[in-house]
Amino acid sequence: MEAKFPSIDLVLGIVRGALTEDLGSGDVTSNTFVPEGTNAQGHLMGKEDFILCGLPVAELVFRELDHDCGLLATAADGDAIKRGTAFATVSGNARAILAAERTALNFLQRMSAIATLTSRYVAKVKPTAALVYDTRKTTPGLRILEKYAVLVGGGRNHRMGLYDQILVKDNHLAVLNAAGVDVFKEIEKMDRGKLPQVEIEVTGVADAVRALEAGADIIMLDNMTVDEMRDAVHAVSGKAAELSLPVPVLEASGGVTLETIASIAATGVHRISVGSLTHSVKAVDISLEIV
Repeated sequence: MEAKFPSIDLVLGIVRGALTEDLGSGDVTSNTFVPEGTNAQGHLMGKEDFILCGLPVAELVFRELDHDCGLLATAADGDAIKRGTAFATVSGNARAILAAERTALNFLQRMSAIATLTSRYVAKVKPTAALVYDTRKTTPGLRILEKYAVLVGGGRNHRMGLYDQILVKDNHLAVLNAAGVDVFKEIEKMDRGKLPQVEIEVTGVADAVRALEAGADIIMLDNMTVDEMRDAVHAVSGKAAELSLPVPVLEASGGVTLETIASIAATGVHRISVGSLTHSVKAVDISLEIV
């Protein structure tokens, strides 16, 4: 899946909100000590090995405060950056560069961290056909940037929000069960021509087969052991062949780590969703060094 940069208008809204949060009424330090009209130049430096992501966002940050600010890059999003390497040079009004520095770095450090971690998960499943997907466990207000970072790292995007795919999860099932609603029968009755894909979360082999029979497009195998997942893949594939039905997408989810993802991929699931890609990353160490 190509890592297409999000709408500039949407990203500008995020950038302006972040600058407003940091600047408030103005950068009192720079405005007090740095003479107006002073120019400066600085290098964006990687202080560890990582996959670069967010450079277009950083450029928008600098240019929001200085429209004439120049950013000369020697790398692009998706490139591997080695520790100690300068990957871009920013030049322009000194006050603007100093005021934009932290906001630009915050975007770069977080987005690069997501891309880097995603690339590590993707590398673990390479021997199989399984794909690595993100979740909605994102930072409020930053979802489009964090999901873009997942793409840059070689992963795939799950639904962007509640509006673009049906996903019946455990709490939906708890509510429906309490109300006496059989979700499988409801799926069977749906007019599928008018609705997006239907995914349902299951925790056992029997329900996985029932989801196939009901017509689910995607079956999420949630918090199953590796052996249970393998049994579910075999059972669903066998039943689909018996009924002459296409095999739905089988998705593994819950507690996936770098240590377990290879064995999960080997069960034959089609994709693996990993919440930690966006909710548990450690920021990459990137600095701006004025020269």
